[in-house]
Amino acid sequence: MTSGKGFDAVPSTLRNTAAVAACFLVIVAAVGVLVYLFTKVASLVMAVIAALLLTALVSPVARQVRRLRAPAWVAALSGLFTVLIAIGGSVALVGNRIAGQWEEMRRSLTEGLQEAQSQIVGALPISEQQLDTLIDGAVRTLRRSSPDPVASASMVTRVGAAVLIALFLLFFMLKDGRSMWEWVLRLAPERRRPKVDVAGRAGWRALGQYVHGIILVALADAAGIGLALVLIGVPFALPLTLLTFIAAFVPIIGAILAGAAAVIIAFVGGGTTDALLVLAAVLAVQQAESHLLQPLIMGRTLHLHPVVVVVAVAAGTLAAGIAGAIVAVPLVAVVYRVASVLAAPDEDDGPEADSRLAAEGPPGPR
Repeated sequence: MTSGKGFDAVPSTLRNTAAVAACFLVIVAAVGVLVYLFTKVASLVMAVIAALLLTALVSPVARQVRRLRAPAWVAALSGLFTVLIAIGGSVALVGNRIAGQWEEMRRSLTEGLQEAQSQIVGALPISEQQLDTLIDGAVRTLRRSSPDPVASASMVTRVGAAVLIALFLLFFMLKDGRSMWEWVLRLAPERRRPKVDVAGRAGWRALGQYVHGIILVALADAAGIGLALVLIGVPFALPLTLLTFIAAFVPIIGAILAGAAAVIIAFVGGGTTDALLVLAAVLAVQQAESHLLQPLIMGRTLHLHPVVVVVAVAAGTLAAGIAGAIVAVPLVAVVYRVASVLAAPDEDDGPEADSRLAAEGPPGPR
C-alpha cells in the first residue's frame, strides 16, 4: 500500500515522461543490437540484398524461358548467365580499352598536371618550390593512409565470398522463388496470411519497378554523358561512360562523383575548355534526369521525399560503404511499401479475396 501510494503521489506528467523515456531507451537498445549484428554479418546481409536486386532485375528473363516450357533450373541458369555475361562483358570491354589507352592517358596526365601547376603558380602568390613541397606532402600522406596489404587481401576475400553467395542465392531465388515465399507465408498466422501476401507482393513489385526504373535512368545518363565525352574527345570516354552508368545506382551522390571524375579527366586530357564543356554537358544531363526522368520513371515507384533519400544513402554508406549506398534506397522503398500495406485497413476479406490472391501468386519469379 505504501509503495502504491508513493507511486500515485508522482505527478502524471512525470510518469508519462518516464514511460516515454523508457520506451525510447528500449528502442535505442534494440536498434543498437541490430546494428551490432549487422556489422558482424554485413557481407552476408549485402549478399542477400544483392541477390534480391539481381533477381528482380533478371526475373523477366527467367519467366520468358519458363514460358517456353523449359525446366525451372534452365530458366534460373538463363537469368544467372545473363548477369554474368552483362557484368563480365562490361569488365572485359572496359579493361581492354583501358589497356589500349593507358600510355596515352599517362602522357596526358603528366602534361595536364604540369599545366595545372603552371596555372596555379601564375594565379596564386605561391612559388613553384612551395607548390612542389605541398604536393610531396600530399603524396606522403596518401601513402601513409593507403590500406594495409593484409587488410586489403582480407577485404578482397570477403567481397569474393559475398559475390559467390549472391550468385548462389540468385540461382535458387530464380528457381524456387515461389516455394520460398509460400514457406515464408506459412510462418505468419493463418488469418494474417492474405494481408502478408498482399504486402509481400507489393514490396516485390516496388523492388522490381525500382530496379528497372533505375536502369533506364542509368542508361539515359550514360548515353547522354558518354556521347558528350566522345564528341569533345575526352580520353577514357568508355570507362567514364560505364562509371556514369554504375554511379547512377547511388542516388544524388553517384551523379556528383561521376560528373566530377569526368570533368577532372577532361581537364587533364584537354585543358580548361574541354573541362568546361564536359561540366556543361554533365549539368545538362543531370538536370534532365532530375526534372524529367526521375519524376516520370521513379516518381510512382518510390513515393519518398528527397530528404529521406539523402538520409538513406548516407546511412547506407556509413553502414556498408558503396554497397550500402546502392541498396539503401530500394530497401527503404520496399519497407515503406510493405509497411503501408500492412498498416492499411483490411478491405478484401473472404473467399473471393483468397481465390484472387491465390491466382495472382506470391512475389518473385514465376
